[in-house]
Amino acid sequence: MSEEYSLHTCQDIREIPAEEWEACLADDHPFTRYAFLSALEESGSVSAETGWMPYHLLLKNGDRIVAAAPMYVKGHSQGEYVFDHSWAHAYERAGGRYYPKLQLSIPFSPVTGPRFLVSAADNSFRHRLMLAEGAKEVASKLNLSSVHMTFAQEEDLIAAEQSDYLLRIGEQFHWINEDYQSFDDFLAALSSRKRKNINKERRTVHEFGFEFEELTGDDITEAHWDAFFQFYIDTGNRKWGTPYLNRTFFSLLGQKMGDQVLLFMVKREGRYIAGALNLFGSECLYGRYWGCTEDHKFLHFETCYYRAIDFAIKRGIKRVEAGAQGPHKLARGYLPVKTRSAHWLRDEGFHRAVADFLEAESREMDAEINYLNQHSPFKKSD
Repeated sequence: MSEEYSLHTCQDIREIPAEEWEACLADDHPFTRYAFLSALEESGSVSAETGWMPYHLLLKNGDRIVAAAPMYVKGHSQGEYVFDHSWAHAYERAGGRYYPKLQLSIPFSPVTGPRFLVSAADNSFRHRLMLAEGAKEVASKLNLSSVHMTFAQEEDLIAAEQSDYLLRIGEQFHWINEDYQSFDDFLAALSSRKRKNINKERRTVHEFGFEFEELTGDDITEAHWDAFFQFYIDTGNRKWGTPYLNRTFFSLLGQKMGDQVLLFMVKREGRYIAGALNLFGSECLYGRYWGCTEDHKFLHFETCYYRAIDFAIKRGIKRVEAGAQGPHKLARGYLPVKTRSAHWLRDEGFHRAVADFLEAESREMDAEINYLNQHSPFKKSD
């Protein structure tokens, strides 16, 4: 590494000047913004106590930060959505210690985006390579088992692969805006049966007489967050056992970056009974959390999927990512796409074993995505 460059780590993002972090961002991706990451730490949702100890990686040229990576020392594999529990069990059965490990990711957020933050002005592949190598150096220095970069973009994956990381394929379902002018335009692109099913679902929800609120920015009040947090807690308790985020986080999210928050709230008889939280940038809307206190048929689809599509069409947003898992999204216009991650295991033998596993897993994932695409809800072209 050139003498003018140096790598540094920071265990509290608030010690990094916000303007220097933001200068490393090439776009308005909401999850890599200083505001989002600092809200996680300031609220205590991300900390050593929760198993996500901040250990952010900084590349400096002299005194100037030219690249950065949100990075965490992890004491478990929760909140990542790229599952490596079987690796941990295998390594520990062989006498190794898998945890703690190093994670290059956005906590609790299965959204593809930049993991090596390099500004448009400093868009240097060399800087990405330095960060990829730097993460390995940190893992070795701290005697950690591995480095994992999840839901990464192509440029970062290329740098990681050149630094001997193994690439892994996952699957999500995304809706793509084909320059639709209205929701009806989108429906017209579907096969007749799928179009009728969606119309039936939306009509059924409408007949219940729900009142929907679409809230962004200053329209979101603490009363809205109070209601939504109850929905989030209910879903979290049922799905994960322990919800990841605390109530303070949502207030900070609204205060720090409300202009990129979209909250759908549902009322019945004057009382909030459901809600869905989304974040958005100029290119993509990201569905994140849904919850309810009353179970009504098709309400989840309307609030999380169809309202998101309608918002994206109105705003000219090109893509809606509906979160992890869910083949049921296919029938509602969300198509399977590959997600990618990169992994480096410090033990060479374990690294080779994981490489063999990933080779077989990739074949299976490719076959599944190809199969699902053959059952697309869209009209078949000639």
